Amino acid sequence: MVLLTGTMMIPWLLLLSLFCKSTQDRNGQESGVMHCGAENLKLTSSGQMILLTWEDTPSCSAVQDVLIYELEVLIADKKEHYDEVAVTPDQIGSTHSWNWTSYLALECASHSVRLSSRYKNHTSPWNQETLRGVETSKPQVYPKDTFFRVDSTVTFCCVLPAGEVFDKMYVSGYGSAGKHTRISNQTYALTIHLNKASEHSCTDVKCELKGVYGACAYIGYPPNVTDLQCETRDLQSVDCHWTYKDSRLTFRNPTEYHLLESPSICAWSPETRCTQKVLVDARERNWTLTARNPLGTVEISDTADLTKRVHMFPPKGVTALSVNTRNVSLEWKWTVQQYYNLSLICQVKINNHGENSMSEHVGVGLNFAVLNDLIPNWKYHVEIRCGTAHHFWKWSTWSTRVNFHTKGDVPDALDVWMQVMENQIIIIWKKPLPHQSHGVIEEYEVTWTKISERERQNRTKVGPNNNSFALSLDTTVEHVVTVTARNINGSSSPSTITSSNPDRTQVNTSWIIGSNGSFNLSWSASPTASCGYIVDWCATVGNCTVEWLKVPPNQTNARISSKNFKDGIRYTLSVYACTQGAPVLLQRREGYVGEKKIQNNLFKSLRGQQQYWDYEVSWEPVPLREQTAFVQGYVLYCFDNNEKVINFSTDNPEATRLTARNLKISSYTFTVKARTAVGECGDTSITVTLNSLTDNLIKSVFISLAIAFGILSLITIVCYRHCSCIKETIYPPIPKPVLTSTGEHRCHHFHMEQCHYSEEDITDVPELYYSAGSPTDGFVSQENMPFAFSQTPSGYYNQPLKKCTPPLVILPYIAIPSQSCLPSSPFRREFTNASYNPKMQPGNQQSNAFHELQEGTSLERSSDGYQPHDHTETFTTNQTEEGPESPISCVSSYILLPQ
Repeated sequence: MVLLTGTMMIPWLLLLSLFCKSTQDRNGQESGVMHCGAENLKLTSSGQMILLTWEDTPSCSAVQDVLIYELEVLIADKKEHYDEVAVTPDQIGSTHSWNWTSYLALECASHSVRLSSRYKNHTSPWNQETLRGVETSKPQVYPKDTFFRVDSTVTFCCVLPAGEVFDKMYVSGYGSAGKHTRISNQTYALTIHLNKASEHSCTDVKCELKGVYGACAYIGYPPNVTDLQCETRDLQSVDCHWTYKDSRLTFRNPTEYHLLESPSICAWSPETRCTQKVLVDARERNWTLTARNPLGTVEISDTADLTKRVHMFPPKGVTALSVNTRNVSLEWKWTVQQYYNLSLICQVKINNHGENSMSEHVGVGLNFAVLNDLIPNWKYHVEIRCGTAHHFWKWSTWSTRVNFHTKGDVPDALDVWMQVMENQIIIIWKKPLPHQSHGVIEEYEVTWTKISERERQNRTKVGPNNNSFALSLDTTVEHVVTVTARNINGSSSPSTITSSNPDRTQVNTSWIIGSNGSFNLSWSASPTASCGYIVDWCATVGNCTVEWLKVPPNQTNARISSKNFKDGIRYTLSVYACTQGAPVLLQRREGYVGEKKIQNNLFKSLRGQQQYWDYEVSWEPVPLREQTAFVQGYVLYCFDNNEKVINFSTDNPEATRLTARNLKISSYTFTVKARTAVGECGDTSITVTLNSLTDNLIKSVFISLAIAFGILSLITIVCYRHCSCIKETIYPPIPKPVLTSTGEHRCHHFHMEQCHYSEEDITDVPELYYSAGSPTDGFVSQENMPFAFSQTPSGYYNQPLKKCTPPLVILPYIAIPSQSCLPSSPFRREFTNASYNPKMQPGNQQSNAFHELQEGTSLERSSDGYQPHDHTETFTTNQTEEGPESPISCVSSYILLPQ
């Protein structure tokens, strides 16, 4: 039993010993792993980046799984960053590294890195390395002289000496922007977003305490290059150029360029071109440019076959070999021999007094050109540039300028026109410009003749300073006029014009509105315009020298401009058809290049007249000279005492009156204005007071009475001054009749003052007979007066008397004024005998006898008068109580004149 028990114990003992050995080996391995960690730690820095390197301890060789290293970064003993580094079993035994960039310059504060390893649930103790910040005796700002990209966020610090007190910190150009933090007792930080590049060399970062301290920051861009383009100029090198945008780092650290990955620097910014010797062959290849600055690196490429990108050098040694009147030969050389084998195209730029023209020439290895159609006696400047005719890439730069002067020639034909003024035809020509005269003009020659008399020509010379000649010709007859110009080389070709005096009334004149100091004129095509059209213009009012423009036949419009045009002056433009004969007038226009406001007081002699309750204002027609704009009508403004405005207008520009209607009795101010495109203008005013109709009637009555009184007074004055003549004419003295002893009663001879008559005052005198037996009362009325007046067919036979005013007809006992002087009036006669019949006999004696009475009584008279003709006129009167012996009393107041 004991033996059996001992035998059974042996396997268990063996198993126990094996288990103990296994446990002992495993614990020894784990104990070795627990001592695995980092050794040989080294902490360095570059800028604001810190770099930590370390190695594994020998015990780490037993690690068969991932080993983790933990890292902590402390800034000024404050934990700032945590990181982990995983090391795989195959990396055990190698050197490990880790880096981290601090937001803060390393000079601002101490930066410490703690390192520990972790394997499964076991960690090693911390190992620590520290980079100390600076200690300074005066305030310092960090980082210094550093490059920053635009739109980056940067932290600057201000390190203070012990005992200093911080005030503020800022960046120039950013005001109070940014966030301030306190790192330690001696360090303060400012974090700011830099959103703009430095304007000059750098941007200042300042720290203020008792003084101002700072650092310089360069804010800019990484390289920005585009549009790389490569070509060849001499077929032996590549020449590349590109577009460069300023990085704002030029003054501190410019961008450097490398072509074709060459280690040598090809160019520095701001240079944008680089050349490098290469083998130029007919194949495409890539051309790479690398640009680098402190803020970054950029590469750009271009693919090109340089044989198709030949940018030539300009020609050299350009000379003018042969200079003639109208052509010249040019020659030049090439500095690159390969150019003589290329097909080339060259341009020649010809400059004459500021005006450029271009001619092109093509050829292999082209090195000469001939220029034609030049102006004689003219200075020229020429330049040449060339390029390849096949696979043209670009023009070369211009060659140096070459000058030459062509030889002289006869003048060009003159531009001739005419102006008809009354009985004169003024021939006008434009003086040749320097490029038309081909030399100094010495004189002009004018010839003229009637169309019907071509063989009879008149000729005259005109001095070189004149450009017109007046011909006093019959403007109704067409003449052919020729003008030529002469210089030292000879005379120009003749310029001929046929004179005419067009009937301008057959063409309507219309308005034209100018713009921008000129007129845009158009007209209908005319089949008669075989040689084109002529447009001439001149001021409408006053003397003016005509200007003109010739237009080709296929053109029916023109822009008329002149240095003599002025605003506010009306111009007349005429369009003529140019024919083989005289020009034909097609159109007339009037207008202003620019209308101006008419000055006030335009209307002369402004006056008005009241018409019942209306008032008419009138004025003289407005002269064209005073119209600085088209008058489109008139407006009459009526202002009363209450400043109420009434206006009356007309659209008729020819109107000379306007009427204000339905007014009241008041004082008014009437203002007339002209309506134009530039507004109402030419204000002219009058002030009047309207009267009532009763006042006007009374005024009219008084005026009529005054006129009547004036006429009567004038008649009275005239009659008073001629009273004696009128009295003698109407009541002449009548002598007493003389009776004979035979029983015939006669009146005594009597004398009257002589009356002088002219032949035109001769008056027809009637014959008078007296019949006895007719009763009378001493007054003979017209009812008791049977007069019979008769005249001979040829008038009276009376002889003329001497002139008197008014002329009189004198009968025995009766003084009768002629019918043209006095009206008929009643008269009274007294006789002492029976009725009688006096008879008037013709006669022309100085003294005539009185007529005999039928009852044996005869009357005689002495006068330079007349004797009536044989035809008789009778009248009847009563006999007086004195009887036949009593003399007859002739009283002029009782004379009855014939009707």
